[in-house]
Amino acid sequence: MEEYCMHLNRTFELSMVLDTEKFQKVFTKVYNRIVWMEGNEEYIDQFMASKGITVVYCNNQYRKKIKLIVNSNIMGCEVSEPDRFIRKLDKRIGEYFGYKYQLDDFILSGMILTTDIDVGNRENAVAYLKVLKRIGKVKGFSPVSYECFDNCEDFCLDGNSNGIAFMFYDLEGILKEQLRITGNNHKKSMIKESEGILRTEVRLTKPKAIRAYTTMAETSGQIVALLKNDRDIFLDTFTRIIPFGNFYKKDKAEEIIRKRVEDSILRRKMLRLIALIPEKKSLYLAQKSMNCRDMEKVMDGFAKINVSPITISKRHDVKWLENIYEFLI
Repeated sequence: MEEYCMHLNRTFELSMVLDTEKFQKVFTKVYNRIVWMEGNEEYIDQFMASKGITVVYCNNQYRKKIKLIVNSNIMGCEVSEPDRFIRKLDKRIGEYFGYKYQLDDFILSGMILTTDIDVGNRENAVAYLKVLKRIGKVKGFSPVSYECFDNCEDFCLDGNSNGIAFMFYDLEGILKEQLRITGNNHKKSMIKESEGILRTEVRLTKPKAIRAYTTMAETSGQIVALLKNDRDIFLDTFTRIIPFGNFYKKDKAEEIIRKRVEDSILRRKMLRLIALIPEKKSLYLAQKSMNCRDMEKVMDGFAKINVSPITISKRHDVKWLENIYEFLI
């Protein structure tokens, strides 16, 4: 079996709800250095940002919450040594709060796993996103639009009830848009390096999504478990959404299926699925309309001949795109 050797960046969200008096004590100590985020009653303290921790104060009228956004890349500690990572994180949290609060006082409320897929140039990145958007609705997920992607290509899905979000976007495009809005020269230096990069994020956005991957009760134990299994967690969502195989125009995909699939019943089902996806504008709805009990076998049939059931639109100039999984191997 081929090994997926992707580099993952992990970002954790820790949260703690406090009563008004306790919240106010902490909030008052940092008030002079925090930045108010207009419109959402949030205040950000970047004091620990260089050490990998951003502190967000949610000063809502009805609920007082402190969130910690922990970037493992900036923490300066190899996450391949999770116990050491936990000790360092616990120490920094303790130092920030004067040792009144520790890591396990917080709930692990979210995790973001991010990887960059280099497809060579922006034209390829846009081409991949155009064909991936034809996947449409996936079982357990629905397409979602984010305002930040209005002027660049993206393919984003939100879990209907599983607390998981999936984001796939043109990194160069989003950085150019941010540069246009903010004029930040720091973004300009990053744009050249981002050419041809498809940034992919799998987000566990609720505690129940965390609990699906670990039975540990304490926050520190949950983080250790997630760090040890981060690649499997990422691929669990990625493989549910992105079918395996090269992308072809519909007529070429049909030609390959007719030549290489010997089982006539399986061949007929594969051809039917390819025809239905553009019509239903969704992989899931096409699968559902077939009312096929062995859909997993049908999808395996595509994987065995390295052909994706998602085909390239007639309107697009691209005739073929390599299997996206090849860039992860």
